[in-house]
Amino acid sequence: MFKKILIANRGEIACRVIKTARKMGIATVAVYSDADRDAVHVEMADEAVHIGPSPAAQSYLQPEKIIAACKETGAEAVHPGYGFLSERASFCEALEKEGIVFIGPKPKAIRAMGDKIESKKFASQAKVSTVPGWLGVIENADHAEKIAGEIGYPVMIKASAGGGGKGMRIAWSKAEVRDGFERARSEAKSSFGDDRVFIEKFVVDPRHIEIQVLADAHGNALYLGERECSIQRRNQKVVEEAPSPFLDAKTRKAMGEQAVALAKAVDYQSAGTVEFIVDKDKNFYFLEMNTRLQVEHPVTELVTGIDLVEQMIRIAAGEKLGIKQGDMKLNGWAVESRLYAEDPFRNFLPSIGRLTRYRPPQEGTFGDIVIRNDTGVAEGSEISMFYDPMVAKLCTWAPTRLDAIDAMSEALDSFVVDGIEHNIPFLSALMRHPRWREGRLSTGFIAEEYPDGFAPVEPDSGERAVFAAIATAIELLRRDRLDRLSGRLAPHSGHLKRDWVVKIDTDYLGVSIVDGMVSIPMEVDLSINGGKPLTVASDWRPGDAIWQGTVDGKGIAAQVRPMPNGLRIAWKGMSVRAQAMLPRTAELERLMPEKLPPDTSRMLLCPMPGLVVSIAVAEGQEVKAGETLAVVEAMKMENVLRAERDLTVAKLNAKTGDSLAVDAVIMEFA
Repeated sequence: MFKKILIANRGEIACRVIKTARKMGIATVAVYSDADRDAVHVEMADEAVHIGPSPAAQSYLQPEKIIAACKETGAEAVHPGYGFLSERASFCEALEKEGIVFIGPKPKAIRAMGDKIESKKFASQAKVSTVPGWLGVIENADHAEKIAGEIGYPVMIKASAGGGGKGMRIAWSKAEVRDGFERARSEAKSSFGDDRVFIEKFVVDPRHIEIQVLADAHGNALYLGERECSIQRRNQKVVEEAPSPFLDAKTRKAMGEQAVALAKAVDYQSAGTVEFIVDKDKNFYFLEMNTRLQVEHPVTELVTGIDLVEQMIRIAAGEKLGIKQGDMKLNGWAVESRLYAEDPFRNFLPSIGRLTRYRPPQEGTFGDIVIRNDTGVAEGSEISMFYDPMVAKLCTWAPTRLDAIDAMSEALDSFVVDGIEHNIPFLSALMRHPRWREGRLSTGFIAEEYPDGFAPVEPDSGERAVFAAIATAIELLRRDRLDRLSGRLAPHSGHLKRDWVVKIDTDYLGVSIVDGMVSIPMEVDLSINGGKPLTVASDWRPGDAIWQGTVDGKGIAAQVRPMPNGLRIAWKGMSVRAQAMLPRTAELERLMPEKLPPDTSRMLLCPMPGLVVSIAVAEGQEVKAGETLAVVEAMKMENVLRAERDLTVAKLNAKTGDSLAVDAVIMEFA
């Protein structure tokens, strides 16, 4: 077994590998760029080596710097994680020349499966079911348009060297093929240094289901069940689960055996994933093989009890698999939510900045529930514009699917992140969505259910009552605390007031205290708008980020943040401003004029911090609704900004190459 390994990666996956290596008694070496000098993975590793400037192309994507770090530290092997150099055969070969072991498959398998065009040709020869498409070189947009017409719309345009949803476009018409072809090539070149793309038939209402495989150097191979990855946005996975709620035992076996056959055909030696798209009739088609560890591997680990990173290390060290196919049993259900630094209320645009508060839920086993959080950040860490926007992978396990989903919902409610925008509100809302809970999924789920983008979830009357109860309980403690301060001229509130008014956003609710005393822990009975009394119980203390307790017997975990004259309370994807007041204060508050936001309707604002790739218009130009105005790149994704209506460009405030902050004015309209 290896004594020391180097992790050629960063963030949560580097931390993940370090944990397993530590468990196995293996010393670890981290590498880091300028931006990651104070990163968590650098602190966790036994040693750390600086490898260059912040851009990945000048640090994490430099094989010679990784090899030099191995020589400097005496690392015997390299675990590449995912992304960066993990699927680059030349890197694997360069390591082998230096006598350093690559913890992953051999170059032959990486070349055969890592290139999407070549992998489909290989899979077809191996009699694996594939999607109809064009795998040859596509010369230009005219050629792409001709091919798409022959295949039949809709089609998928994909980067050959792609991954993570980058360099990928769906086209439903000729016009979309031309634009999608150019955008896919541009993204592919900037992200992977390879602008080749291919076109294949897009299966309508497909499910994305993948099979985890393990294979050693002694001819042994097996599959570890499947993962359902159909909840995607812009072809990037958001939520995954294992097993799939759609597959039956027969289909699972057929997909698994086909995945193993493909792995054996390329002499695969490591953990790998064979991805399929599955139609409504359970017909499945080979999509690609990822010759590396997958982001979503924890859900497989939770339902099988197998540490995939450990297996990768053991296989790379020449050991035989200690698991047989007949021993494989899937136990319970696991769900993974990817926490991204992005604003769900601005069409999921990237967000960067420092984590002023980062409090994930407690990990561990709690009765029948397991909570796991794979992360590479801590409070004070900076989310950089140079790398992928994923902050953490929150996972829950339970005996049943709905129990795992409910556990995820509560864990998300307990996950406090401040300093950046993030997608927890969306993930929380998703856990309540009937179609998700029923397992009626497709890769178009998000686009179909949120066609106009994700908007704040509005609470119903019962949920507003819960918010009002929490706000009242917090205000009672606040006032009681004030009354106990010494040296005051007179008590702030005096004896316990029984009647209150709670403003939830713009709605006023009357609250009466029926019974109970103000204390910690607290238990009081409240009547909302004259209704049946609700018992509110909690041991919350002022300053706690999470209000945990019960309202009318129902367990609640809500995030509370102080605001001027009130609170911001977030719960199950909903977020409200709450203000608990005495009735006379509420009367006066109703008379306050409403402050209106500034008018930005005649401006194009930069929706996220990013780099201006191109400006598509000139001053004085008339444009039509839907036409491209500018392209801004952030976190390796190109975002096309289009005109929302017919207009005339009056002034350009930015040019190609400019780095802009969020809400910077790119152009003004007449």
